[in-house]
Amino acid sequence: MKWLTIIGMGEDGHDGLQARARHAIATAEVIVGSERLLAFLPPHKAETHEWPQPFSAVVDRITPLRGRRTVILATGDPLNYGVARKLMTFIPFAEMEIIPHLSAFSFAASRIGWSMPDCDTLTLHGRHAANVEAFIQPDVRLLVLTEDGTTIPEVARRLVQRGFGKSALTVLENMGGPRERQSTFSAETVPSTEFSPLNTLAIHCVASPEATILSRLAGLPDNAFEHDGQLTKREVRAATLAALAPSPDKLLWDVGAGCGSVAIEWMRSARGCEAFAFEHDAERLRMIAANADRLGTPRLEIVPGKAPASLLGHAAPDAVFIGGGLGLPGVFETSWEHLKPGGNMVVNVVTIEGELHLYDLHEKHGGDLVRMEVSHLHRIGPLRALKPRMAVTQWRAQKPW
Repeated sequence: MKWLTIIGMGEDGHDGLQARARHAIATAEVIVGSERLLAFLPPHKAETHEWPQPFSAVVDRITPLRGRRTVILATGDPLNYGVARKLMTFIPFAEMEIIPHLSAFSFAASRIGWSMPDCDTLTLHGRHAANVEAFIQPDVRLLVLTEDGTTIPEVARRLVQRGFGKSALTVLENMGGPRERQSTFSAETVPSTEFSPLNTLAIHCVASPEATILSRLAGLPDNAFEHDGQLTKREVRAATLAALAPSPDKLLWDVGAGCGSVAIEWMRSARGCEAFAFEHDAERLRMIAANADRLGTPRLEIVPGKAPASLLGHAAPDAVFIGGGLGLPGVFETSWEHLKPGGNMVVNVVTIEGELHLYDLHEKHGGDLVRMEVSHLHRIGPLRALKPRMAVTQWRAQKPW
């Protein structure tokens, strides 16, 4: 039985709804929505409820309504960073109907003449503004859902800090309604205007010659991270990420995270990737947080404490990287035990003792052993020579299904 109808509504209110949506509202027993959307409705007999605060209480509000003809009003397209995704975590899709309106992205693209497939879309609504960092690239076009008017100067600050101050920002407010307004300016000339809380931000990123360009591919320059020397170096890091094989929505445990470089690059690599960074050193914990903010992964879960005790009680990972602490009793065993079947384990070591441990692990669990030796150019007086870095031995294994 389809007892729940989720209706997307725009700033044109009830008049802008298709006939099917208007019929659902007219025959509803219960209507749930924000104060703003409920105000658009004509007189009706349905019982009305505003969204609960905090929003996490939505389960308690909606679940008791099962079996009653219920309408939920959402903004725009309920499946485009909208409420429908949350509702489908506890209500089967077979019990609902979704009637979308135009999304804010579609509205914005039509207002400024951008082709949607040529844009990156993201949301900062209810999310940290640092999420925009990984999307800042030369000449890309971004469509961004904002939290409110305060998002705009914060995004502009980040663009300027990266050397993208000439980027064109277009703020589209209250699209589709009588209060619609559009304004364009550069990131370095944000006006002091008070913007409507209901706005969408379009950004055409323009890099200066001094801009910091950070690829989404693995292997960021070492100086992209704040570190104390204890980080997985660029070439080895790229090989490590390739062995870990990130894919959308997968979870990594970065054990002995140092400055967080592997966890951060894992999260930058594919949509929805998440990570836990386990580290006990207080200064490195601070560096991980700073790097996560600057490189666009504010969702990184930073876990203080000593392994293996700090590993307990967390969601099972799809992949594990051990960059430090392999010699501590129980670190490998706990990591391997919690790794999901089919998940990838990668361990890097630089000491003879560490190599001996890897030989034992390879004998017991199989996989591959690889030694990586990288040399960099250095000056020797007027001449040049390639100076080798410390060799890294890497063990790669997949946990049996």
